[in-house]
Amino acid sequence: MEIPDVKYARSGDVAVAYQIYGDGPLDLVFVRALTGDVLSTWDQPLLVRHVEGLASFSRVLMLDKRGTGLSDRVRDVPTLETRMDDVRAVMDAAGSERAMFFSGHEGSRMALLFAATYPERTVALMLLEPWVKGRGTPEYPWAPSEEEWRRRLVEIREGWGRREFFESLLREQAPDVADDESFRQWFVDHMRRSLSPGAAVAFFRMTMDADVTDVLPTVRVPTMILHRTREREAAEYVAERIAGAELVELPGLHGLYTWIEDDVHADAMGAMQRFVAQLGRGPVSDRVLATVLFTDIVGSTERAAEIGDTAWRELLARHHALVRGELARFRGEELDTSGDGFFAAFDGPGRAIECASAIRESVGSLALEIRAGLHTGECERVDGKLGGIAVPTGARIAAIADAGEVLVSSTVKDLVAGSEIAFEDRGEHELKGVGAWHLYAVIDA
Repeated sequence: MEIPDVKYARSGDVAVAYQIYGDGPLDLVFVRALTGDVLSTWDQPLLVRHVEGLASFSRVLMLDKRGTGLSDRVRDVPTLETRMDDVRAVMDAAGSERAMFFSGHEGSRMALLFAATYPERTVALMLLEPWVKGRGTPEYPWAPSEEEWRRRLVEIREGWGRREFFESLLREQAPDVADDESFRQWFVDHMRRSLSPGAAVAFFRMTMDADVTDVLPTVRVPTMILHRTREREAAEYVAERIAGAELVELPGLHGLYTWIEDDVHADAMGAMQRFVAQLGRGPVSDRVLATVLFTDIVGSTERAAEIGDTAWRELLARHHALVRGELARFRGEELDTSGDGFFAAFDGPGRAIECASAIRESVGSLALEIRAGLHTGECERVDGKLGGIAVPTGARIAAIADAGEVLVSSTVKDLVAGSEIAFEDRGEHELKGVGAWHLYAVIDA
């Protein structure tokens, strides 16, 4: 077997390593959970067999997430949003317009977010026991508690890179193969080449904070969820929130790596092939996940009266030019301008926050103050315009923001986990016509 060449896609300033294997009729992006190293995949016969199985019905695109494996090391922790950018860059470099996604566990969050944000580029999702929330809650008790996370992060900080730590991790995650010397050696080498100790701590902190539960109802592509028997409730939690999602139980699945062993692998691959065979070229959804931004000038009426109509029109023109400049810089789409306010949309919440903060700073040069509100939710695109409940929700949030404040919903905050954006809790607010929302003010973007 010839190992496919490693290629690189440019995602902003970052080089993302990827490989292409197979030439099937559909493209499939294989998003591995937790860590990555595309080359060490080919050192593990069980993984090779899995990739070959995927290639029996698809052209497989595998990539190393930024900061891992052969991709560029980065100073900042990669967020779900930047990972989406990297996948799009790989798809573009590989000439892939639309693709299926196969992922599992932590990696499922990015796949789910991608499918909701870019339904026009997503054929379907195949997910192995997806983790959608980092911390356990009464509604989602399957994730580690705060105390368990603190203990785990200490263990990662002190042990990552050491053989005994990785061997202990393997016994915990995949006891069925923990006594296989060749597999154990591969696992230790694979993990060491995936992440440095410092990057591992930052990565798992992001994993702890990320939450895509609000995104699940906005996923409108065919979805199949594979799970072991004892994880049925967690899998059902996800399936019940995605319209039409299919659940497939794998009775022989016991640990993290047993899904690539003989019997389980045959069951999983058979389920995937049946699922893919049923896929049609259905219409692309006109509903997308978007982050909406509303801004307006604080005290505009008083300022206009103070300086007069002519001077106010000139000042407003300068304000509009500054806002449009920042929208262009952060890939925002201007949707409406009414008086002194702007309504814009973004395909990522991090860029939306950075844009709002940049607008706040830039208009300060005009001795103006703005208020801004952001919300991420499902929107319907009709004739180039966005509608849906997410739009008035964003407008209501902006309306109660203080002067100079960028106010966001809890959904926005959850989706930028791992970024350096800092927030201050503003508590729960009842927003007219759209219900109660927990809000946060951006204090450092």
